[in-house]
Amino acid sequence: MSEPQSPLHIPDFLRLLGARLLAVLSTLSMVVLIGYQTYDVARSDYGMDRPEAAFQLGLLGLAQFIPLLLLTPVAGIAADRLDRRKIVLFANLIDGAIALLLGLFTYEDALNLPILFTLAALHGTARVFNGPAFSAIAPNVVPASLLPRAIAFSSIAWQGGTVVGPALGGLLFGYSASLPYFLSAAMLAASGLLIMGIRPIRAAHDGEPAHPLRQILEGGQFVWRQKFILGCVSLDLFAVLLGGATAMLPVFARDILAVGPEGLGIMRGAPAVGAASVALLLSFRPIERHVGPKMLFAVAVFGAATIGFGLSTNFVLSLAMLALLGAADMVSVFIRNTLVQLRTPDNKRGRVSAISGLAISASNELGEMQSGIAAAFLGAVGAVVFGGAGAIIVTALWAWIFPELRKVQSFDQPPEEPDKANQLKESAP
Repeated sequence: MSEPQSPLHIPDFLRLLGARLLAVLSTLSMVVLIGYQTYDVARSDYGMDRPEAAFQLGLLGLAQFIPLLLLTPVAGIAADRLDRRKIVLFANLIDGAIALLLGLFTYEDALNLPILFTLAALHGTARVFNGPAFSAIAPNVVPASLLPRAIAFSSIAWQGGTVVGPALGGLLFGYSASLPYFLSAAMLAASGLLIMGIRPIRAAHDGEPAHPLRQILEGGQFVWRQKFILGCVSLDLFAVLLGGATAMLPVFARDILAVGPEGLGIMRGAPAVGAASVALLLSFRPIERHVGPKMLFAVAVFGAATIGFGLSTNFVLSLAMLALLGAADMVSVFIRNTLVQLRTPDNKRGRVSAISGLAISASNELGEMQSGIAAAFLGAVGAVVFGGAGAIIVTALWAWIFPELRKVQSFDQPPEEPDKANQLKESAP
């Protein structure tokens, strides 16, 4: 039987794409509206001023991050030892229950900050199990030669959901505040059905499983010793932690650009428009040369676009800056994900994906916390500009600290570790 020429010729991969699209549509719609309602409830029901209400958005990010920090090791082991489809289904069930509760509380006009923070923390719990399992499925259903294109197509599904989900949620919210939550619950159920249609997935491993603590240690040691992977993961952590403007979008939508929840949905989807456009291009013409330098350059552009968004007072210009930072981030994500997946053994993919997911979540949720704290002192505009400048500085530092990032030229030719390169030089005649 001949090998397929495209990931789109593989039925299980098509099911995976559909499941990802529906899950992202639902959860992004839900998360964006939670942020808007948190800010609105803080301002309207609790009488908080703008900086204090913005700080609540930072606390909301922290509420989502704490479960990720505590449960990531468990989620990584689960993805390496259990049926990855069932783990994703479990996460979908949690998020579906959250969506139903949000819909009911919103319908009854009974939302308050404790409820929003609690449900946000439960969403963080679902995410910590969903991420490693979902990420590890694609290499099991797609040949290695097609993995870069598969990651690009998967990114299109992700970014497509990121574009449509928040915009759809914002529009439906204006019609009926509870409707987008009930729709999210239905889409999560459909996503779970598609995932269970994929053949059983379980990572390969030899012999009896080691003690759970030993398995956690092995995953951490692998990332620490693979300096390129460590550099990729930590670059994303610190650059996005500083440069993320997402937490401040409700402030810009309500008080700076005055575009309301409908405008918030459009703004939240703007980065994904840029990212989806780049992902579509990469699905047909993947990056093949100078991948390391291009990844670093993309992160620097991400920081510069963040500064541009923070300084803008024009809605159209703000959307353009958000689209640009999304496009730059997509280049970085594509290169990083492809290299990490190709250089990680299957029996460690769950744990490595969990560590990578923790870094991504830390950059997002703790980035929201950092933005909230910065906004309390600098204002929303100052916080975003400060973060964008920080992302550029981090990129320059990482290019120096991890020369492996600058030296890698292609996906199939990993850069040499410095000590290995020196040994080769010493042994040369």
